[in-house]
Amino acid sequence: MSVTSVDKDFDGLTLTVIADFDATAERVWELFADPRKLERWWGPPTHPATVIEHDLTPGGEVFYYMTSPEGEKFHGRWNVTAVDAPSSVEFVDVFADSEGKPVPDLPTNSIRIQLGAYDGGTRMELRSVFDSREQMDQLLGMGMAEGLAQGVAQMDALLAED
Repeated sequence: MSVTSVDKDFDGLTLTVIADFDATAERVWELFADPRKLERWWGPPTHPATVIEHDLTPGGEVFYYMTSPEGEKFHGRWNVTAVDAPSSVEFVDVFADSEGKPVPDLPTNSIRIQLGAYDGGTRMELRSVFDSREQMDQLLGMGMAEGLAQGVAQMDALLAED
């Protein structure tokens, strides 16, 4: 499995997932840049993603939904704030309704993903930053840490296909 650590820093209001891949940063980047590949790992295996819109540029949006085993759809949106392909992307992750509008009762979090050379392959650091301890507790209570780790763990199989 590619995930080497999941760190919850309650004082720093961060959740950090580290994963190492036996692939170049360019190949790992394709798992973000290609919406068909993104939907195959963004989300745990029990809640596969479907990408509706994909504009991975500063000011762009990635609009998607995850489908539960019961068929319920959970929509989300990345509001992309920075991109430095193939090394990093930053976005605000937002719960959305079926039209892509933010759901005001649910928290957002800022995510920065960095890719860099590591031990002959690539290390990915996915860091989520929360606005408050309450928001962090709410998202962790919804299974965010486990869902991210399970989703990232699917990336190795995609990289092996190429």
